[in-house]
Amino acid sequence: MLSLLVSILVVCIVFALVWWILSVIPLPQPIAQIVRVVCVVIMCIWLIYVLLGLTGAAGLGFHRY
Repeated sequence: MLSLLVSILVVCIVFALVWWILSVIPLPQPIAQIVRVVCVVIMCIWLIYVLLGLTGAAGLGFHRY
C-alpha cells in the first residue's frame, strides 16, 4: 500500500512538472490547449487504472504487476 502511495505521488509530481513546462514554453494557444487536454486525459486514465486495480477488478482485464 505504501509503494502505491509513493508511485501515485511520483506520477503526480511528474505530471505537475510537465504541466509547468508546458506553461513556460511559448506554444500557440490551440496547440497548448490540446497538449494540456491530452495530459489531463492520460493522467485520468492512469488514475482510473490504478483505482480499478485496488478494487479487485483484475478479472476485467486490468492487471497490476
